[in-house]
Amino acid sequence: MAAINPVFVALDTTEPTKAAALARTLTGQVGGFKLGLEYFVANGPLGMAAVSDLGMPLFIDLKLHDIPNTVAAAMRGVVRLKAAITTIHASGGGAMIRAAMDAAHDEAARLGVAPPAVVAVTVLTSLDQAGAEQVGFSGAVMDQVKRLAALAQESGADGIVCSPLEVEAVRALCGPDFKLVIPGIRPAWSETGDQKRFLTPAEACAKGADVLVIGRPILAAADPVAAAGRIKAELGL
Repeated sequence: MAAINPVFVALDTTEPTKAAALARTLTGQVGGFKLGLEYFVANGPLGMAAVSDLGMPLFIDLKLHDIPNTVAAAMRGVVRLKAAITTIHASGGGAMIRAAMDAAHDEAARLGVAPPAVVAVTVLTSLDQAGAEQVGFSGAVMDQVKRLAALAQESGADGIVCSPLEVEAVRALCGPDFKLVIPGIRPAWSETGDQKRFLTPAEACAKGADVLVIGRPILAAADPVAAAGRIKAELGL
């Protein structure tokens, strides 16, 4: 059996036509596509069809964070979009995480579809230690990530989002079946941009990452297909 490609390309655009064209071009070189908040706000649920209709796994990254009832209602809408993966914020608390999980599974059962993997964001990869302290996180970033990972697992989440630098520690803490979705991935040959905590794709996978979210190293390349193929080759796929 062929190995599953862990790379989800972040289609960082608000244009459905451009998103669909990029997705069609990269199909076969990556494992799926991620559409984020900027795309959803610009295009709404109907805009998701431009990419989801291509049949590849879709990661709908909205980072839901609100009171439990509001997040539960929003999660039901995400399930109707047939997302393979979606995100909430772990800092929303245990009650919010449980409400999101219950809503995801209830709505999926009602529709007769597979529920998305609901993963909880711990500390954004754009935050370094100083930035984390500015928003009120006390102690080391690693400790904050581990605390939120434990909370997410205890509250029923399928996994978390963390930087590649925390993968080993979270894997040791949460075990082999907890899904680790990792942004902040930068191949050795690409620019780091605004990511402060990053590793290469191969390094992240070696440490236990399940899903790699990669945007600019592929999309900003002169040849996005060649860049995606280079990452695929580096992962031995």
